[in-house]
Amino acid sequence: MTPASRCLVLLLPLLAACTPAKPPAPVEPPRYVVGEPYQMGGTWSYPREDFALRETGLATVVADARAGRLTADGEVYDPDWLTAAHRTLQLPAILVVTNLENGLELRVRVNDRGPAQAGRLLALSRRAAELLRVQPGGTQVAISVDGDASRALAAGLPQPDAMRIAIATAPRETLQSESLAPPPGSRAADRVRQAPAARSFVAPLAEATAASATPQRLPEAVDQGMARPGQLYVQGSTFTAREAAQRQAARMSGARVEAFGPGRRPEYRVRLGPFASVSQADQGLEIARRSGVSEARILVD
Repeated sequence: MTPASRCLVLLLPLLAACTPAKPPAPVEPPRYVVGEPYQMGGTWSYPREDFALRETGLATVVADARAGRLTADGEVYDPDWLTAAHRTLQLPAILVVTNLENGLELRVRVNDRGPAQAGRLLALSRRAAELLRVQPGGTQVAISVDGDASRALAAGLPQPDAMRIAIATAPRETLQSESLAPPPGSRAADRVRQAPAARSFVAPLAEATAASATPQRLPEAVDQGMARPGQLYVQGSTFTAREAAQRQAARMSGARVEAFGPGRRPEYRVRLGPFASVSQADQGLEIARRSGVSEARILVD
């Protein structure tokens, strides 16, 4: 090696050290999103604002757990944060999730669309699932939107008009659907939250300083209430006319029509079940979907 080349080799590390590092790409702030109707997992979903939503069903764990990807509202996904994916809620929203099988309750931030798997109501981040002890195969949960917190969250974010929903842009085809009443079990959920025997614990948070400086990160505060597992059903649509409900039930092998609501103006829902296991409920859901009832869902009653 010549003296000149030897000097060049020695200088290269120095030159590299003096080269300014490329700044990281700027992270866009999250935005408020409702969004257009879309298809996922073979099912159409119709996003809408709902600050009083209460539902029961099966929760799972987010399938795409990659840190750093962007969620539907523009946040950077972190599996260690308490977040969730929901098919229709406005994003972001604050949701209270109760594991009906063990009584654990946790607040999460809904910031993405999903789950893609049919028959699943909610997909939780890895950390949220750990705290609630939710299994990927499906765990019974009740969810309710924290209306005040969600409105405050929405008010502080950009709300582009282009993101507002236009239901007419999505195909409705032959669906015979109407607005659903609050899901069964929501009254029982209120009693659990008011139970005097409930106690709380706070899971330890790593990097507490960073968490407090990041409003998107919710505290890991878990409430312990009473376990109240229910039975699994597959529900089709609800109708104001019994005849329409009976027509749908005839397409769903083994389904029955149930009347509910006020005596003078009852509504009628179409159901399969109860099912003894998640796998059986999944089979019932597949029967409903194959019969053309694409809006059928699994719920807990």
